[in-house]
Amino acid sequence: MIDSATTERLVHVPLGDRAYDILIGPGMLERAGGEISTRIKGRRAAIVTDENVAGHYLENLIDNLGSDGIEAISLILPPGEKTKSFEHLTRVCDALLEARIERNDAVIALGGGVIGDLTGFAAGIVRRGVRFVQIPTTLLSQVDSSVGGKTGINTRHGKNLVGVFNQPDLVLADTSVLDTLTAREFRAGYAEVAKYGLIDQPDFFAWLETNWQDVFSGGPSRIEAIARSCQAKADVVVADERETGRRALLNLGHTFGHALEAATEYDSSRLVHGEGVAIGMVLAHQFSARMNLASPDDALRVEAHLKAVGLPTRMDDIPGDLPPPDVLMKAIGQDKKVNSGKLTFILTRGIGQSFVADDVPSSEVVSFLTEKRKK
Repeated sequence: MIDSATTERLVHVPLGDRAYDILIGPGMLERAGGEISTRIKGRRAAIVTDENVAGHYLENLIDNLGSDGIEAISLILPPGEKTKSFEHLTRVCDALLEARIERNDAVIALGGGVIGDLTGFAAGIVRRGVRFVQIPTTLLSQVDSSVGGKTGINTRHGKNLVGVFNQPDLVLADTSVLDTLTAREFRAGYAEVAKYGLIDQPDFFAWLETNWQDVFSGGPSRIEAIARSCQAKADVVVADERETGRRALLNLGHTFGHALEAATEYDSSRLVHGEGVAIGMVLAHQFSARMNLASPDDALRVEAHLKAVGLPTRMDDIPGDLPPPDVLMKAIGQDKKVNSGKLTFILTRGIGQSFVADDVPSSEVVSFLTEKRKK
């Protein structure tokens, strides 16, 4: 376990000539200019952010970059999952080209996962790739979407189906900005923190069961939990950067969760990503128990912890009506490709014992979802 006495962490992602650092701790925004200027040759930057984040941090970031000799322009987009679209991808690419951002200049994503995914995609395709910096401002993006190089947008066919792998040059996770999050946003991010324990670190999950209140209140456990999560993801990414094997474990809870997001038409008033993941992780453990792979007690333990922190854990917790199981199955089939009528899921043999199951019959999933809808 990471020493919680210090107030700053560095997680290195060793990917050869694409290696980068994740700096974690308070005050990283104020250090952005210095950290970026030591790693990127260009003296210009384009900041992509959203309307909510801009009001809190954009002006300060521009000033901090300027103090280190980096001239910055900005583009402010609407908040929300629906911004991850072809329309806004075009808007970002046009803005970068109009500003004459060159390959050695920095494109900075200042915001949550939506901004990071969209901006990283644009940075990967404009001029066939420009330098890219992640400054994640939500817990979810600090522990998940800002690390690992997955970028993309949503389409009417499903979530994150169009995109590229584009590793950032630097990630600055300023933990002090998390104090501006709503309780709901913080809880949603915590679902991804818990996920790392459920994948293959049962001791971390047990630690979270004991220390989650300190994580939420901003005590020393917060930085420790973020650093542990980033290290866990970095280890998986280094072993399997393009998700040909082990990296698929990071999708624990996401196959069900993405289907639920699609079913709500990405309406954040009903469901946000982390909430979908929370419900999805409970469903994955329940389905594993139903398939006699794990004890039902493990599913109960997962549900109890996520419920204790205030996350939804059942489909019935989602406001409004959901489509029938056969419609949910269409979204599941898009998220993880069907092969001869069988699906790929991340299932588990117990807490911290997740594995890739590539032979799950669709009929079993439909039956399971039908059962859960009746409860």
